Amino acid sequence: MKRRIEVNEAVLDQERMILKAMPFGENDLNGLTAKGQMLVDSDQLAFIYIMDNKEDFIYTNLPAEVWPQLKTALDSGIPVDLNVNGLTIELTDIHDELSYLLENIKDNANYGEEMEKKVVEAFGLDD
Repeated sequence: MKRRIEVNEAVLDQERMILKAMPFGENDLNGLTAKGQMLVDSDQLAFIYIMDNKEDFIYTNLPAEVWPQLKTALDSGIPVDLNVNGLTIELTDIHDELSYLLENIKDNANYGEEMEKKVVEAFGLDD
């Protein structure tokens, strides 16, 4: 199972959305970079942003609780940063990746009924 950075808060700070994460193993953060790719975890009702520490991929869990703030960032086009253990990393290409996933999830039963419903509600995708 992939190791996960768990985001538990999102705050707007000077035209940037800051995703604050729970403490994570210091050694795993050495050389940590944003991959610019995202996945969906329908079982956990979360989006996953992929990070790389040169040895392995580390998943950044973006739970439904922070989706309203992600929508704000997406709608306004502001950068999104991850803050974990005092380290701040910009999540490159998150707008494009998230937009692509939202487009694919809407009206798509492959992601599960609950995931699709929550995404449509949180991101205002209903027509």
